[in-house]
Amino acid sequence: MTSTPRQSTTPVVGILAVQGAVASHRRALTALGVVTTEVRSPGDLAGLDGVVLPGGESTTMWHLLGTTGLRQPLSEALAAGLPALGTCAGMILLGRDLEAGRHDQGTLGVLDVVVRRNAFGRQAESFEAPLMVAGLPPGASGTPEAFPGVFIRAPVVARSGPAVEILARVDEKVVAVREGAVVATAFHPELTADTRMHELFLTAAGLRTPAPKTGTTASTTGATTH
Repeated sequence: MTSTPRQSTTPVVGILAVQGAVASHRRALTALGVVTTEVRSPGDLAGLDGVVLPGGESTTMWHLLGTTGLRQPLSEALAAGLPALGTCAGMILLGRDLEAGRHDQGTLGVLDVVVRRNAFGRQAESFEAPLMVAGLPPGASGTPEAFPGVFIRAPVVARSGPAVEILARVDEKVVAVREGAVVATAFHPELTADTRMHELFLTAAGLRTPAPKTGTTASTTGATTH
């Protein structure tokens, strides 16, 4: 899948700021020359070129989307084609359905995946693993390099539709996907100094010229995760 990069103005990407790792995403995007703004109310969605749904507590975020009045307008903006990056809890919110979800928790339904919450266990089972991510820009050496995946109470994609591209796996579990201009990861790219996942999102959104292809394909890491 390809997107035509927009060349006319500096892109503006909103970061959902009802809860979660807002500042870390802002640092990554700012380093890439993107203007960021916090999304706390429906009016904050106006004029955005993309939106980030950060990690946090997915049930809490779902309820706060309701109390702030953001749930419906955000859902409509995404359905209308607003590019999105969802990380960890953000992946859960973007999915069409949940496994092991709470009865009072819903999703925005923009990404054709079923997401399983806490697939690697609880907080004590958090881990890091090197990931080969399909379509990732080359590293500093100019060659394909693994991305440092940080997994904290991470979900996985249990099932996906035919239009969903699998970008990365760990121990055969799908942990990064793309559908058009929507990218979602089970891990936290914002908690590393590596901005390549954010670059991949900006390219998918048509906000950045694609990097030269490196031939990297999604693969399972051999890392021990627990």
